[in-house]
Amino acid sequence: MTLKIPAPRLLPATILTLAAVLVLKCGVLVQAAITHRPRPDSLIVAAARAAGSDASKEHTKPAAPPANGEQKIPVQSAAEPVKEGPPPVSASEKALLQDLRQRRQELDARADAVATRESLLLATEQKLAGRVSELQSLQKRLEGLDSAQKQKEDAGWQGLVKLYEAMKPKDAATIFNELSMPVLLPVLDRMKEAKAASVMAAMNPDKAREVTAELAQLRTRRDARTTPPGG
Repeated sequence: MTLKIPAPRLLPATILTLAAVLVLKCGVLVQAAITHRPRPDSLIVAAARAAGSDASKEHTKPAAPPANGEQKIPVQSAAEPVKEGPPPVSASEKALLQDLRQRRQELDARADAVATRESLLLATEQKLAGRVSELQSLQKRLEGLDSAQKQKEDAGWQGLVKLYEAMKPKDAATIFNELSMPVLLPVLDRMKEAKAASVMAAMNPDKAREVTAELAQLRTRRDARTTPPGG
């Protein structure tokens, strides 16, 4: 039996060979570019060194004197503390302070006036209290004198009353017919009712009626003076 070996296919083999050659060339080109191109980090270091050298030159370079011959004032560093004075006062603030000062003076003046008025009122009250006390003492003295006078007068009337009560009713009536009312009324008013009735029965009828009316008015006025309001 004869085996048939298939003929090799040339197209796939050719493609694979070209691809291998292309990859090899690309690798060679990349390696050459890396070899001949300067590294980025070396460029950065070089630039930093160049900047440092320029800065050192500028630092060591002496400063030129000012054109007008004046000495330049050194600037205060931020680390040193700044001494601040009192803030300036504006015109509106000054006006407000003056207004407040004036109002304070007015309030002080009013307070002084009120204090003076209060002291005057206190002195007047004390004087009035002393005057009232004097008047009360005087009133008590007058009441005492009036009471003593009434007692003395009553004692005098009581003597007359006893005198007429001891008399016979007819004899007392004869005298009472001739007495005036200011004397007759106090005597009859202080006499016992039984004795006064006996004497008035023996008096002149017209005189007895007049005495009865006047005696009733006297007792009514007296009751009105002695009765308290609302009683």
